Amino acid sequence: MTEIWLVRHGETPWNVERRIQGWEDIGLNENGEQQAHALGQHLVSLKASGQTIDAVYTSDLKRAHRTATIAANALGLSAIPIDGIRERNFGVLQGLLFNDMDQHQPLAAAAWRSRDPNAQIDGAETLGEFHHRIVATINNIAAKHDGQRVMVVSHGGALDIIWRQATGVTLDAPRNAPLLNASINRITVSPTSWSLIEWGQVAHLAQPSGHDATA
Repeated sequence: MTEIWLVRHGETPWNVERRIQGWEDIGLNENGEQQAHALGQHLVSLKASGQTIDAVYTSDLKRAHRTATIAANALGLSAIPIDGIRERNFGVLQGLLFNDMDQHQPLAAAAWRSRDPNAQIDGAETLGEFHHRIVATINNIAAKHDGQRVMVVSHGGALDIIWRQATGVTLDAPRNAPLLNASINRITVSPTSWSLIEWGQVAHLAQPSGHDATA
């Protein structure tokens, strides 16, 4: 069994604007940088109490990689980039404001809202393809670290998939768990099951951002 701490990247300018990021490589804003440093200091204090992180993995997109690098450096570790935990590719929806996507891409917006695993969005991964990629990548990480605790820094959409896999909530059902910037979310993964330990912990942040992912 592997204990995995999932962290959503720190805040970005597009989070503040509520603009769809997907594979667009957006960096952190000033608040996101502060969140990443607060996360790192919190992990240092947990390490002192015996809660050691054995490895840090990160999406290769800048907003996650920067968050992971700051936190990992505080622990004396290096962040290992892995593209399998990237955000979903949202195709033609990327770069649009959430409130504008019906106006500019009505068919794609309808497909996104349907949460149909097989619904097609021009230029995008289907939700089903995204689910398979994220679950396979987390299983691979867990297999490499049996009996250890690792941190994975990723994105709101990926955390949505992971939360559903750990709780048994289907892809098309409503989500009732937050996906907050720089939050800590803990699960265990074994070869036969995923289980939820804790979700949406932001007590380590002086000013948690209210930008819940809309995935």
